[in-house]
Amino acid sequence: MRRPLPRPRRRWLVVGGAALIAAVLLIAAFAMRTPAPVGYFTSTAAHDRFLAAYRQAMAELPQPDQTLDVRTSYGVVRLYRFTGADPDADPLLLVPGRASAAPIWADNLPALLRLRSVYTIDLLGEPGMSVQQRPIDTPEDHAQWLHEVLVELPEPAVHLVGLSIGGWTATNLVVHQPEKIASVTLLDPVLVFADLSWQAILRSIPASVRWFPKSWRDDFASWTANDAPVEDVPVARMIEAGMQTYALKLSAPHRITPEDLAGVRTPTLALLASESRMHDTTEAVEVAERALPEATVIVYPDASHAINGEHPDRVANDIADFLAASGR
Repeated sequence: MRRPLPRPRRRWLVVGGAALIAAVLLIAAFAMRTPAPVGYFTSTAAHDRFLAAYRQAMAELPQPDQTLDVRTSYGVVRLYRFTGADPDADPLLLVPGRASAAPIWADNLPALLRLRSVYTIDLLGEPGMSVQQRPIDTPEDHAQWLHEVLVELPEPAVHLVGLSIGGWTATNLVVHQPEKIASVTLLDPVLVFADLSWQAILRSIPASVRWFPKSWRDDFASWTANDAPVEDVPVARMIEAGMQTYALKLSAPHRITPEDLAGVRTPTLALLASESRMHDTTEAVEVAERALPEATVIVYPDASHAINGEHPDRVANDIADFLAASGR
């Protein structure tokens, strides 16, 4: 089912466009250059720089009601819980994009908390407060650590909301271990319904090299958000700091196949950006509707890959309608 949305009345400051794919072609090369099998900050000073940027970006969020560090067989995973409306309902769990961590959801939390309680998570193996302790080499590994997190949460089920590579992470979990997942919402996910564009791959390469100038990483973040300014946005500064200070040691995500999607039985909402530069949106819509005929697919006119930062109220309203329609 696909329904168009009206043109936006205003354009939000873009903070979500840097939830991005970086280092797609360089991960294997860097893995051979450094002996560490897990991600790490390159120095104490590098870690301090990232922590300062992280804390500044976290100040943009409401105060969390709980801070949780959940131990899994792959490492310790940081989550924040925010109590929202209808506290007895299954909560949302927000899965960020590459290098963006929990603060990427600053614009979204006020509207989402009017629906129900919310967890945010820092991805394992990415810059953030989660600490990777074991290699994550396969899609099954990516699914296993997140499944172990869900098992430890007290609620009987959660609704996943994944942005960019977080959309891939959420879908990969649904494909491999759908237990405890009540629904999944995908915000312009990458490598789920379409391949990365060649422009995204080429532009990610210089942005992924830590010793290249900061301006190159800022330029890539701005490009993913269709040239919106990012230099003075706290979460963008955090993302740039993470890309510069953290050595990523994760396997590159593989495109999820239509055959994998055909086996998904979890209620799915896909919110796609018509002007996304990360992939071909027309192809993504066609694949989503063909592989997931029961899914709700909505295209946001004029939206960039920074769909969450541009349209936080619209995203919350669509999630509310989707959950109501699916009886969740």
